[in-house]
Amino acid sequence: MRIMIDTNVIISAVYNPTSKPAQVLNHVCTNYELVLCDYIISECRDVITRKFPHHIIAFDKLLASLAYELVSAPKDGLVMEDPKDSPILNAAVVAGVDVIISGDKHFLLLDMKRPKVLSVAKYIETETYL
Repeated sequence: MRIMIDTNVIISAVYNPTSKPAQVLNHVCTNYELVLCDYIISECRDVITRKFPHHIIAFDKLLASLAYELVSAPKDGLVMEDPKDSPILNAAVVAGVDVIISGDKHFLLLDMKRPKVLSVAKYIETETYL
């Protein structure tokens, strides 16, 4: 299964390495194929630099330690209510991602069969590994 993890989940994992988002990220990397897009990585770097600059080294180390497929975020395609989310959704669709894990309300309100969108809590409930 191919899983994309959204910016907010990655930032939460960097900010608190023992958090549920960090556990989910670890579980996905261990059991499935993690797919990230260039837009997510850029957005993470921007947010961490602006809000949590002391965590930028932890973010770089996390990225270096993860096994993931990097895909490009297309500029055109589906348009979401929050236009900043559209490149992530389009990257997931083009890359054939099965699941997006996100805490973003715009993603969580999507009603799509593929990719399916799960919150961290719903993923944990579905996987029952924690």
